[in-house]
Amino acid sequence: MNIKLIKCLTALLILLSGFSYGENKTMEAIPGKTITIEQLEEMFVGLKKDTKWNISGNLLWGYFFTSHEPKKLEKAKSILIAKGYRFVDLYMSDKDDPNEPDLFWLHVEKIEHHTPQSLDARNNELYILANELKLESYDGMDVGPVSN
Repeated sequence: MNIKLIKCLTALLILLSGFSYGENKTMEAIPGKTITIEQLEEMFVGLKKDTKWNISGNLLWGYFFTSHEPKKLEKAKSILIAKGYRFVDLYMSDKDDPNEPDLFWLHVEKIEHHTPQSLDARNNELYILANELKLESYDGMDVGPVSN
């Protein structure tokens, strides 16, 4: 069995071992969690149907975080790089109203294989990290093929 898959499944088991099973229990247990396993399952069906990507292999997964304080995102960046993520960008959002507070985004990426379940476990880890660092949010992920 693939080592990365084993690590993802182990992380999922560790996360689930502390939670009650039942409707929305895991959602309540992960601070800020908005992406459900059902949404991830739908996403994978769409990827299989709408792309020619090998979704049973490695893909390039991008992960996004937000904060009004770029120093907090710098800390998240260091932690994520130490965990094998590649830094892509740290930038400020455009805003329509100059009186709105600045919002900064951190984008990191990692080449890895996911199933809906392993991606849900990865999202849980990132939601928890965002909460621990007091970021505005872990804002989710995007995916693309691995370029050669």
